[in-house]
Amino acid sequence: MCDVIRYRGPDDEGVYIDGACGIGMRRLSIIDLSTGHQPLSNEDGSIWVVFNGEIYNYQELRQRLIGQGHRFRTNSDTETLVHLYEQEGVEGLPALRGMFAFCIWDSRNRRMLLVRDRFGKKPLYYAETPAGLFFGSELKCLRAAGVPLHLDEEALRLYFQFAYIPDPRSPFRAIRKLRPGGWLLYDALGHTRQGIYWKAPPPAADPPPDLTEAQARNALRDLFDESVRIRMMADVPLGAFLSGGIDSSSVVASMALQSKEPIKTFSIGFEESQFNELPYARLVAERYKTEHHESVVKPNSLDLLPKLVRHFDEPFGDSSAIPTYIVSQFAVQHVKVALSGDGGDELFGGYDSFFLQERLRWADRLPGIVRRGLSSLANALPYSAYGKNSLRMISRPSALERYFESNSAPYFIRKRLLRPEWALPADSAYLVKTFADCLLPAGADVLLQAFYFETTANLTGDMLMKVDRMSMANSLEVRCPVLDHKLAELAAR
Repeated sequence: MCDVIRYRGPDDEGVYIDGACGIGMRRLSIIDLSTGHQPLSNEDGSIWVVFNGEIYNYQELRQRLIGQGHRFRTNSDTETLVHLYEQEGVEGLPALRGMFAFCIWDSRNRRMLLVRDRFGKKPLYYAETPAGLFFGSELKCLRAAGVPLHLDEEALRLYFQFAYIPDPRSPFRAIRKLRPGGWLLYDALGHTRQGIYWKAPPPAADPPPDLTEAQARNALRDLFDESVRIRMMADVPLGAFLSGGIDSSSVVASMALQSKEPIKTFSIGFEESQFNELPYARLVAERYKTEHHESVVKPNSLDLLPKLVRHFDEPFGDSSAIPTYIVSQFAVQHVKVALSGDGGDELFGGYDSFFLQERLRWADRLPGIVRRGLSSLANALPYSAYGKNSLRMISRPSALERYFESNSAPYFIRKRLLRPEWALPADSAYLVKTFADCLLPAGADVLLQAFYFETTANLTGDMLMKVDRMSMANSLEVRCPVLDHKLAELAAR
């Protein structure tokens, strides 16, 4: 199981066996290069951990735990996890600030704890089978363990609609993804218990009365700079992706203003001018005097596809995976860690789909008979007809259905490609039931619904999955300052 994900951790490996329990890891060494070997235990060897990710406030937690009588043998953030569990159990999880997927083996109580970070930056698949519990960072780990691979047809229907398989489903009925902000306890008798230690706060409809615009601006700036600063912690070379957009440029600016050394930045461009953002990235690099690296690429997408398929392990339809792989491959020649601007569009309203919902609010006033007429007209027009998708969106019975229509693979393509049994039900009731954890209560404003769905469903299932697989395929760690949970809580206000 470890061997098939060697690229996720080429620096070290480790396995620990205790009777019926076996845990293993592949390590990408970032902090405490000399003594951070895993699996790692507490003082008496009764609690063990394997861990993928970074705990950014581990020094603070370490001092607190030492004050409570715990003894540390390493300077690794990993060791914080075993002592925190020993002291507080699952109640200690909200204290963690970082990106992580980890497993703790509690030999005293003969139970295993699986935990995933708040936004699902780090993947964690698991399967409960008659033979026991299996888990891993990627599906190929469970395939190597012999977990049954019967297809989950409902997951594939969701893929055809959204171009990714939303959490907690996987392509296989026996395998699930642990929910972001979630934990799972599994004991030696095969009993399972699950819980959530954090959930994304719903966006506020109105600014809080106790927060002025000036206060909000200052709080945002301070928290943003702190989020960047704690993610610059590393014992290896570090840099940043720079596209020239607002999000990555803000991250680079904050890094540069908080660093004594020039920041290493990485940008890729394309010969087609409408896709080439290098001039914008260059402006930011010059302004903040970064050590800038850029490359104009001519990728043969067909040549890359077999490699990408091997790394995703499941259907994935976001074409931006290709440039993400290329920029990761480029950056890892110079650094081992890169900061990115991922999360800005979701938390601060950057997507065109948000503006589209605002522009189409007038459609809420259309009578039902007019909507049905527009729907028939849209279906009768040839696919190439201008405004066909807009007509279909306007004809939807509710604003929520309009949003899902704009957020899905085009209906007319799905209709031509798929047999009826592979299409999802057309009404919003099915989607509301399926995404119950990713939507606000009925009646919420459609724009707030869109914000929340992007943050709790699309971000994890599409954006963060893409970044994790494509960066780790190149043994590069990517950190997302905008997705610090404290910053997200402020943004929601």
